[in-house]
Amino acid sequence: MSLVSPPVDAFADAAENRYAATRNLGELLWTQYPGHFNRALSKAIVTPQTVGSRFFDHRISSYEPGAHVESHVHAVQEQIYHVLSGQGLLIVDGERRLVRADDVTFIPPGVVHEFHCTGNEPLVFLVITSPPTDEEPQPR
Repeated sequence: MSLVSPPVDAFADAAENRYAATRNLGELLWTQYPGHFNRALSKAIVTPQTVGSRFFDHRISSYEPGAHVESHVHAVQEQIYHVLSGQGLLIVDGERRLVRADDVTFIPPGVVHEFHCTGNEPLVFLVITSPPTDEEPQPR
């Protein structure tokens, strides 16, 4: 028996047509987004492109040792980093924080941040961002 995996945008109309969408992480490809370096990879799970979400961007990220996202800031987006495994250095407004499994960090708009995998194994974490783009959501 072989499994057929739907394309990444197969449920892009879920929010508009008001149905629940379920994905398995194995169906999604790892991507290195701009500003991410040395195998700082993510899978876009719940985004406007994947399910039509208006208020959330939910990703899982896996950073190899030495990988990082460059320093950046969001104008209106709030972010949550939830570390599942590994350890890394989260730099928030110049403050260096060692984070590891079960640490959760909330980053409000206007806070400069960057994330580095400083451990000897991959740093795996969830990233929840709202709104999904760095601009105020538009009414339907």
